[in-house]
Amino acid sequence: MSGRVLIVNADDFGRSRGVNSGVIRAHGEGIVTSATLMVRWPDAEEAAGYGRRTSLAVGLHLDLGEWEYSRGEWHSRYEVVDIESADAVAAELERQLGRFEQLMGRPPSHLDSHQHVHRNEPVRSELLRAGELLGVPVRHLTPGIAYSGAFFGHDGRETSLPEALTVEALVRVIDELPLGVTELACHPAAEVDHESSYGHERLQEVETLCDPRVSAAIERRGVALRSFADLPA
Repeated sequence: MSGRVLIVNADDFGRSRGVNSGVIRAHGEGIVTSATLMVRWPDAEEAAGYGRRTSLAVGLHLDLGEWEYSRGEWHSRYEVVDIESADAVAAELERQLGRFEQLMGRPPSHLDSHQHVHRNEPVRSELLRAGELLGVPVRHLTPGIAYSGAFFGHDGRETSLPEALTVEALVRVIDELPLGVTELACHPAAEVDHESSYGHERLQEVETLCDPRVSAAIERRGVALRSFADLPA
């Protein structure tokens, strides 16, 4: 693909009904084109149903645990498997891929992981191997697809940064897009209905993603808004 291509991916699809509603609204009314599904949670069935019925490209959001930063260090909120065990990671990845196909009736269009745990080994190698077998992109690791986490309302220590989620901030990201394909991650929700340190920021994300000034900026800059399903194999 030539020119500037933007894929807007909503993480955490299926995590809760509030997240589902936010993703669905941001897809129907806003600029979200793709999402990654957390298959372990009860509301994944609702999310998958929407994915099957619509143009939303749905990938796997590999869920191996969640961590939060407090009192100067990271603490585990939950852990699915030992992320330092390659065997445990491989087995859980296979299980979640199987569950994904049960829910969606097809393989994922792309792969990433909750809280980016696949940036480190052994998750990195296992997810990359799955992406190569499936022939689908893996966030951070597939050549030719740049990743942007600029639209995120926390710093590296979970301090809220609402200024990063304004319409003006997102338009600036669009104005500065490089040539080629860029994936922009987002985390919208219509209500805060699950335990998370990233709560009210999700609500702000929805409003910004659906603001007509954002879609106008995409059109003005000649950016092609695409999904992971639109990429060549």
